[in-house]
Order: sequence, then C-alpha cells, then structure tokens
Amino acid sequence: MLIRYKKVYEKFAMGLLSFMPNEKDIKKLQNTMKQYEMQENWQLFLWKEEEIIGLIGVVLENNEDVIVQHISVNPSYRHQGVGKSMLQALYDLYSDKNILPTELTVSFFEKCNMANEEK
Repeated sequence: MLIRYKKVYEKFAMGLLSFMPNEKDIKKLQNTMKQYEMQENWQLFLWKEEEIIGLIGVVLENNEDVIVQHISVNPSYRHQGVGKSMLQALYDLYSDKNILPTELTVSFFEKCNMANEEK
C-alpha cells in the first residue's frame, strides 16, 4: 500500500533513498529529504506491506506531469514486483497525469514496461 511520507518515517525514507546511486553522500541525502519535506510539489511515498519496504519520490510539474525521480526497494524484497506495484499505485493515484521518468529512473520504467505510458 502506498502511503504519503510523514516526518515519523524519516529514518525509513533515508535508508531507502540511500540505496539510490546518486544519494550515497549523506549531505546530498539530507538535502533531498529536506526538499521532499519543504517543497510542496515534491511528494514522497512509502510502500508498506507488513513493514515499509519501498519508496517512490515524485516532482509535480505543471498540471499535467508527475516526474518520478526516486524509486527504491529494500534489497531483501527486490525482484518480487514491489517496484512495479509502487509505479502502478502511482499511475492509479495520478490517473489524470502523465507519469514520466528521469534519466535515473527510465531504465526501471522500461524494465516494468511502463516507459512513456501516459494515462
């Protein structure tokens, strides 16, 4: 289930974000978290089953586009469809918007056969 980020989940979110190659540096990671907390158009979601196992972060651009800039799944749960489920939940949540990848997330979109799909 996709849930909206709250400050109480900060350690989970930082841990999951740290798996992203461009978020390894602690200062960069802290800046990214601050943007998700402070910028209204930056939205962070967590994927919760029995525990929090995934994260997806987006930037809402204009009234049409949702740019997926972070996707991360706990390594223990990878290759089980969690990432694809998170993307599908995002498509459901923003059904009237274009869900688009960045150059960092495009390969995951392609792997899930969701590249350039607009709903």
